[in-house]
Amino acid sequence: MESVYIETAVVSYLVATPPAGTLAHQWQVWTADWWRLRRPGFECVISAEVLREAAEGNPEASRRRLLALSCLTVLRRTQAVDELAAAILAAGPLPAKAKADAVHLATASVYRLDYLLTWNLKHLANAMILARLRPVVEQLGSVLPVVCTPLQLMGAIEYEG
Repeated sequence: MESVYIETAVVSYLVATPPAGTLAHQWQVWTADWWRLRRPGFECVISAEVLREAAEGNPEASRRRLLALSCLTVLRRTQAVDELAAAILAAGPLPAKAKADAVHLATASVYRLDYLLTWNLKHLANAMILARLRPVVEQLGSVLPVVCTPLQLMGAIEYEG
C-alpha cells in the first residue's frame, strides 16, 4: 500500500467552510472528496508538527482538525528528520520562517513515504523549490516524496467535482 504524509493545510481545508464560489471552497470540496474516496486506499500518516499546527488558531476549528487527524499514525521526530530539516533550510529555497514546512518535507523524506499531500503551493507543492531541494535530500540518504495536492492524487476515480 502506498503511503501519504498529510500536511496541515490538507486537514485545514477538510474541516473549513469557506464561502461558495471561492477557490478556497473548491479546494475544500476536492479535499473532502479525496478524504472520502481515496484516503482509504493509502497508508496515511502525520507528524507531531502537523498536530502542533492543527492545534493552533480558532478553538472550534482546531478541535475539528485534531478530530480528523486522530485516526492517523503519528511518525516520530528523529535526529535524521531534524538534520534533514536543517539542511533543507540551509539550502536556501525556503525562507527561515518556513521551518515547519522543512520539517514536513524532511519527515516524509526520511521515512521514504510515497507522497506528501498539501495545499501549500508557496513552499511545498512548488516545482522550482523541490528541484533545488532534491539533491540536498538525496545527499543525506533520503528520498524526496511526490509532493502534490489532493486533486492531483485523485487517481483514476471518475471525478465529477
